[in-house]
Order: sequence, then C-alpha cells, then structure tokens
Amino acid sequence: MATEYASSGEYIKHHLQNLTLGKLPEGYERHDHHGNVEVLSESTLTFAHNAQEAKDMGFWAVNVDSMAFSVGLGLLFLFLFRAAAKKASTGVPTGLQNFVEWILEFIDTSVRGSFSHKNPLVAPLALTVFMWVFLMNAMDLLPVDWLPLAGSMVGLPYLKVVPSTDPNITFGLSLSIFVLVLFYSIKMKGPGGFFAELAFQPFPKFMFPINLLLEGVGLVAKPLSLSLRLFGNMYAGEMIFILIALMFGGSWILGLFGGVLQWAWAVFHILIITLQAFIFMTLTIVYLDMAHSEHH
Repeated sequence: MATEYASSGEYIKHHLQNLTLGKLPEGYERHDHHGNVEVLSESTLTFAHNAQEAKDMGFWAVNVDSMAFSVGLGLLFLFLFRAAAKKASTGVPTGLQNFVEWILEFIDTSVRGSFSHKNPLVAPLALTVFMWVFLMNAMDLLPVDWLPLAGSMVGLPYLKVVPSTDPNITFGLSLSIFVLVLFYSIKMKGPGGFFAELAFQPFPKFMFPINLLLEGVGLVAKPLSLSLRLFGNMYAGEMIFILIALMFGGSWILGLFGGVLQWAWAVFHILIITLQAFIFMTLTIVYLDMAHSEHH
C-alpha cells in the first residue's frame, strides 16, 4: 500500500491522520487533490479531507475512528467477561474461563498490594482500565495497512485504528480518573481537609500560597502524566510499524528485512502493550489510595 503514495511522507501522514467529523465554517474553501476549489455555501457536518480541515473544524470535531474502536473494544471486553461468567462451572474450566480467572486474580493481587482502604469500586475500575487499555493498545499489532485499506474501499479517507495513539482518548481516560481522585479526596477528607492538604504542606501554614502552587501543580500533573505516558509510548510504537511497512515498498531485500523486523518488533511490542496497560492501572490504584489517605 505504501507504493500508492507519491512519497513516504504522504504515506506516514495518511496513517497518522484520524477520521475527523465536524463542521467547516460557511464560505470555507475546500481544495481537492486535483487543485479544484469548492466553496461551502453553509456550515455542514462532513469528514475532514486533510489535517488542515480537521484543525479548522475546531474543538467540537470528533475523531470517529478513535471513538468507534474504543467503544467497540470496551463492548468486546464486556462481552467476553460476561460470556465467561455465564459459562463458569466448578468442573473442568474452559480456556476462556481460565483466562478470565487468571486476569481477575492478577487484578485482585494488584489492588491488594497498592490499595490499603476499602472501596468496592476500585477493583472493578482497575479491571476495566487494564483490559480496556490493553485491548486498545493491542490494535497496534494488526498490520498497519489492512483496516485503512478496507476503509478506503468504502469511501473513508482515513482510518486510524489504535485509539490509544489519539491524545483525546488518553486524556479522556486520565481526566475520568482525575475526577474520581478529586471526588474521593473531598469525600474522605472533607472540603476543609482537602484544602488544608493542598495549602498547609510541605511548608509552614503562613506560606500557603507557595504550598497551593506546588501541590496544585502536583495534582494537575497526575492526569497529564497518565495520558501523555500512554499516548507517547503507543504513538512511537505505531510510528515504528509504519516505518517498517515502508520497507515493503522497496526492493525484495528490503521487504524481506522488513518482514523480519516486523515480527521482531511485534514480539517486543507485546511487552510494551501489556506494560502500558499495567502502569495505567497501577497508577490509577495508587492515586485513588492517596485520595483516601489523610496525607499524600
């Protein structure tokens, strides 16, 4: 598929562009590949034809591919675990039941080791975070051209299949965790206790403006670190797969070498995929544990 593009740069840009749906301003000049110009008579809902159009659509534009794949993978997670729960028995377990039980034991051990309080929400949340992030990351193991090519056959100009390479998705996940951290911090300590925790440490109380600044930065850094760590690692992994795919458009020697690199990177990338899901889950548990504690 790389040979269908005028340059390697176009191929890379195409694979890194989301399928964005939004409204372009009335009177917007849309340029096609042949240099023709279309002036939009009204602001209508449309797919962006390039990165500039996606930018011009503004804040309310939606990356449809990221949303579709993330929601679909979330539903897949629920379907698989529900199916395993319905078929669970005390006899010889099936492969799916063994897998689900192993995941549940792993999550239970992780929560017991990192969360020192009682909250019935934390274990289910940890399970959901781990499996959802893992499944989104695992989309990176699919050959980079397969689904975008299928999408182009039905008229989709772009199709980015790894939701965790979209900062909108990773920030959405981390901000949800951040809201829970704020909620439990205020619930467990009270508004006054939460404010005191931010304003009266680490320096004496009369230095509360500096304390607020330092602790406020630390508080805001939590969702930023969660989102950027996941996004950065998965984006870099996807870029490597795209660069390897470019080798198949060269000579047969490069194609053969690219095939070897692809399998080697895929094996190593499985560790990255799993590790990123584990880190996101572990930090979620730790942040919630800190929210339940008297002091950070």
